[in-house]
Amino acid sequence: MKEEYSISLTQFINKMNLKNHTPDIDTDKIMIIDPDINRPALQLAGFFEHFDTARVQICGNVEHAYIADMHTKEENKEIFDKLFSFPIPCLVFCRNIEPYDFIIEEGLEHGIPVLTSSATTSSFVHETVRYLHEELAPRISIHAVLVDVFGEGVLIMGDSGIGKSEAALELIKRGHRLVADDVVELRKISDEQLIGQSPEITRHFIELRGIGIIDVKTMFGVECVKLSQQVDLVIKLEEWDKDANYDRLGLTDNHVEFLGTKVTSHSIPIRPGRNLAIIVESAAVNHRQKKMGYNAAQEIYNRVTSGLYK
Repeated sequence: MKEEYSISLTQFINKMNLKNHTPDIDTDKIMIIDPDINRPALQLAGFFEHFDTARVQICGNVEHAYIADMHTKEENKEIFDKLFSFPIPCLVFCRNIEPYDFIIEEGLEHGIPVLTSSATTSSFVHETVRYLHEELAPRISIHAVLVDVFGEGVLIMGDSGIGKSEAALELIKRGHRLVADDVVELRKISDEQLIGQSPEITRHFIELRGIGIIDVKTMFGVECVKLSQQVDLVIKLEEWDKDANYDRLGLTDNHVEFLGTKVTSHSIPIRPGRNLAIIVESAAVNHRQKKMGYNAAQEIYNRVTSGLYK
C-alpha cells in the first residue's frame, strides 16, 4: 500500500507567508496531501465534475474579475456554498486581492480557510508546487553517506566499517561538503530527480570508528556542510576480490534504482593504498563530463577502432 505524506495547513501558511482571513478555523487540523494545485475557474462557472478536492485552490486576477462581473451576489454565494461544500484544504487569493466578505462568510460557515498572498499568481503557483512536491514526495531511508563533490551529489554505499565515513571526511578536508552520514533520507521530487538529506538528529555529524562522533560544521566550518543535495551518482564500496571482473573501460553505465528512479552507479573495490577521496572526485568529474557530452571511454574506443581500419 502506498504511504501518504502530509503537512498541516499551518505549515503551509507559515512557509508561504499567507494572510489568514478566517483565523477562527483551526489550520493545525487541516492536512494537505496532494502536491498539485487547482485554479477553480471551471468550478466558479458551476462545473464540478472531475474536481480535485484535495488540492490547494488558487485564485488570481482572472478568477476575481469573473466573480465580480459574471454573477449576481446571490449566484456567487450559491457557487461558493457549493465550492466550500467539498473538503478543499483552503482557498488562496494572490496579488493581495482582498476576498469579498461573502467568500469569507462562506469559508467560516464551511470551515474552509480563505487566505491571501502578496505574490503574483504565476510565481505563487510555481513556489507552491515546488514546495509541496518536496514536502509530500515519496521517501526512503538508506544506510549511506551523501557528499556534494564539485556540485555532483555522490551517494557512497557499502557494508558497515568499509570506510564510507572516512572517505567523506577526506573529501571534506579537500573542500567538498557533507550532506548526510550513516542515514540518508531520499525523496523522489520528480521522475528524474532524487533529493537526499540527513535526519535532523544526525545532521552535520560523522561517526568515525575508534574516535566517535565529530561535528563537521563546528570542526571545519559552515561551508563544509549542506542541508540537501540531488543524488547524481552512486559509489558502491566493496572488498577487493581478485577473482571478480571489475569494469576497466566504463563504456556502459550501471545503474541502481531508488523509488523507481535510476541513478548511475560504480562499484569500487577497496584495498590498502587506494585513495578513496581522489577516486570519488574523479568519478564525479567524469560523470559531469558525460552529462556535458564527453565520454573518455568512448573517445579511446574510437581512437582504437579508427586505428584498426586505417
